[in-house]
Amino acid sequence: MNGVNEQKLFEELRSLLVVNTLSKHEQIINGVINAIKQKALLAGAKLPSVNQMSAELGFAKETVVKAYKELINRGLIESRNRRGYFVNNTDTDQQLKVFLLLYAFDTFQETFYQSFKNELGAHVHIDVFFHHNNFSVFEAIINSNKGKYGMYVIAPIQTPAAKCILDDLPINKLLLVDRYLKLSKDHSYVVQEFEKSSYKAFVELAPRIKEFSEFVFFFKPSSAEPDDVYRSFKRFIKDYNIPGKIKNKYKKNSIEAGKVYFTIHNLELWEILKDAKLNALVPGKDIGILSHNDDDIKEIIFDGITTFSIDFASMGKIAANFVLTLEPIKHTMETYLIRRNSL
Repeated sequence: MNGVNEQKLFEELRSLLVVNTLSKHEQIINGVINAIKQKALLAGAKLPSVNQMSAELGFAKETVVKAYKELINRGLIESRNRRGYFVNNTDTDQQLKVFLLLYAFDTFQETFYQSFKNELGAHVHIDVFFHHNNFSVFEAIINSNKGKYGMYVIAPIQTPAAKCILDDLPINKLLLVDRYLKLSKDHSYVVQEFEKSSYKAFVELAPRIKEFSEFVFFFKPSSAEPDDVYRSFKRFIKDYNIPGKIKNKYKKNSIEAGKVYFTIHNLELWEILKDAKLNALVPGKDIGILSHNDDDIKEIIFDGITTFSIDFASMGKIAANFVLTLEPIKHTMETYLIRRNSL
């Protein structure tokens, strides 16, 4: 068997049979770990099958499966569909391997990730993936990583098809972050709420918005942008009788004095700010600017950009706590309006 000294492996396993303080599945776990440390099992090596391990040790098959699942959780082995169990990591100090799937690596997502990583500590390995709101990518990434991780932390695409994909993951090892999606079984989540919170932010800003001639929101349907914000914007301009317009995207050099511009995307925000500078338009005076999802840069540039946002560092800590404790959680983050110079 390539990469496996089977004799040495079973010697390690049998040496632990006399250790009364270890349960049977713990004996298998420690035996495999010791074999990896002594290079009797190398990276890529195929482990004995459940049936073979059961026959050699006289343990129930369920005990072997339980041990293998724990080794998967620690990121030391992986299950390959219909091919068996293989060593995929020889770092035996690692206690857990986490699958993290996000929309994209924006500044605020980086804040979440760094907080999540720091809270988990050095002995937890995190693999980060991005789906960019593309269902085919979302599906492929999840399907190719089933059975390889001890925990799955996922920012879901909010569609029925995505629900079907997520329903196939072990519910007790799944945490949804950022966006909420109802699954078939009761599940844990740490998410944002968009519709009520964005409407509340608009209402608080209404007196300032009314000082300008028009409220312009850049929103692209069927994108990563939450439809909830679109609905709250429509409701707000109607309820408060404010001239408003929704455009697909910001077109370069189209900036006009006297208007409030609201965008969710940072790249679009930078384009608006560049044009404001080129046209000598001062945010907060000649134009208004509102952004979603706060970060350090928005606190500094142009004497501050007004945003409404959750605390992404806090969300990272809460998500990490779930991973470490496995205590079920249903938490909706509070959204804050951060008023600065631009509006």
